[in-house]
Amino acid sequence: MTIVTGGTGGLGRGVVEALVDAGHDVVVTWIMEAERDHFPDHLRDRVRLERCDVLAPDDLARLVAGAGDDGVWAFVHLVGGYLDGAPLGAMPLDDWDHQFALNARSAAIALGAVLPGMAARGAGRVVAVGSRAARRPFAGASAYAASKAAVIALVEAASEEVRRVGVNVNCVLPSVIDTPANRAADPGADADRWVRPREIGEVIAFLCSTEASAVTGAAIPVYGRA
Repeated sequence: MTIVTGGTGGLGRGVVEALVDAGHDVVVTWIMEAERDHFPDHLRDRVRLERCDVLAPDDLARLVAGAGDDGVWAFVHLVGGYLDGAPLGAMPLDDWDHQFALNARSAAIALGAVLPGMAARGAGRVVAVGSRAARRPFAGASAYAASKAAVIALVEAASEEVRRVGVNVNCVLPSVIDTPANRAADPGADADRWVRPREIGEVIAFLCSTEASAVTGAAIPVYGRA
């Protein structure tokens, strides 16, 4: 079984499509009913949708336990968010904490939920989503960049813990993703240069394959032409 958290969002749909096309038996988590209700019909028939709050460890533990005897082969953590914030000195601490909860804390909970079972079985793939901003921070995104840098550090540390037992942990670093929300937020931009969700999905599908056995602890740029 392959679990995709945040798979109902703009990025998630492209990733889920790539995974199911690659033959994965996919479970997609949701927390907002509006995103669940707008999940595309052509994918809805090919996956199982499960309500799960990824910031609640018990919710994720139940989801992982429901995988049965075969367990979770791949876990793709897409949950995250960007807050266009104030300069660092003027940023409310609540905004800072929200970015770290959504991006870094959710990733830590996800890794903690799935890695013990994978390590016990001696096989598995985990892919998280960082950001180019973690490598190239920009003004107004200090909390976002720092929280995504924390995701990279979590992936690297987790990989060191499980790489010798056959479990691979990686992350991808998108630039600007070509989603309806990003087009609406920046209507004057050249969106043709942005990376498409399906393109990111193809990279993630490879990282979730047996062919990617030599890749672990990596933070892979998926910038498109941006």
